[in-house]
Amino acid sequence: MTGAEIDFGGVFHALPGMVALLTPEMVFVDANDDYLSNSGRSREQLVGRYLFDVFPDRPGDPASTGMRNLEASLRRVVESGERDAMALQRYDVESLDRPGVWEERYWSPVNAPVLHADGTVALVVHRVEEVTELIRARGGHAPGDRTPVLEAELYTRARELQEVNERLRRAHAREREVAVALQDALLPSPNQVVTHHAAMRYQPATSSLNVCGDWYDLVALDGDRMAVAVGDVVGHGLPAACVMGQLRSALSAASRASAGPARALEVLGLYARSVEGAESTTAVTAWIDWERHTIAYSSAGHPPPALLRGDGRVEFLDGATDPPLGARPEHVDRPEASTDFVTGDTLVLYTDGLIERRTEDIDVGLSRLAAALTRHRGAEPEALADALLSELLPPGGVTDDTALVILPL
Repeated sequence: MTGAEIDFGGVFHALPGMVALLTPEMVFVDANDDYLSNSGRSREQLVGRYLFDVFPDRPGDPASTGMRNLEASLRRVVESGERDAMALQRYDVESLDRPGVWEERYWSPVNAPVLHADGTVALVVHRVEEVTELIRARGGHAPGDRTPVLEAELYTRARELQEVNERLRRAHAREREVAVALQDALLPSPNQVVTHHAAMRYQPATSSLNVCGDWYDLVALDGDRMAVAVGDVVGHGLPAACVMGQLRSALSAASRASAGPARALEVLGLYARSVEGAESTTAVTAWIDWERHTIAYSSAGHPPPALLRGDGRVEFLDGATDPPLGARPEHVDRPEASTDFVTGDTLVLYTDGLIERRTEDIDVGLSRLAAALTRHRGAEPEALADALLSELLPPGGVTDDTALVILPL
């Protein structure tokens, strides 16, 4: 049988176990035969309807939380683009034959995303294991039958696991809050560099596991010059925020004492070898000289800065790219390149969260960035920064944090 001969619709409906397809707004697109038979609903009663209109929590019962927990899981999938497995849940399902009568059901769900080419969530696969008969105590057992006891123990363990998962979720949320607060405290404010105004943004990831690690920095140099840098630590969370703070400060100091951007990155690379968690960090720094109208730059494995010309053309500064920090076992001089600019050009530095998507080549993201810059040429720096974040970041939430610096020249 060839791939062209497979009836994937027929395969979906014949899948063993309950499977439904939902939109990111949690509206039923389809459901397989097992889902229909086990839920007691027809396809017409599901397709096109909001999941929690069909299956609400039992009103007036504070212990009926299965649907609320399911909604939280589905929202995590839509926001993160990652699979979410739930602990065993008790659901109260209203009988269609006897309105007002609610049946206890025990389902173990797994929710997984189906992604568009740009990494956003197109559909959510909602798979459910029906374990009601294994959980609730049944009458008519033979003497000595331990089935009800084992079922009760299984349910207790499942509830304990659910409570552990909820505590972990709250702990991750708290860690995210602390890490983002630390990140904000370590990043420079716009008024710290007064010679030339730049728009700066830090957009944390939606997931608590992927926040912090990106940074930006601006350093006023002697004469009418400025060093601008962005970087990306491999790790996430509080440890990444701490490493980020050390590397940003080190590069800031190295820029003030070095002869150029390549030498500053060399110093940063040597320092990174002594910082646990700094390995494979990427960074790029550009030095702007307004008197000579030149940009000198060097990159350690980072996406290239974009130079938006006044006429709308976009040039990517990729002439001095080298491996990330700590990637080589021995020290090697880093490359440096330069280009000219004219008044009215705009320099844009960013981290990979702005352009990279798991399902596409990086060149697609770079082309998307170039097109957005061309569309918004002539915009003020703050407006341009807002437009780029609005247009280029996935609407369902970002899975990686993003740093962005826009500097008019």
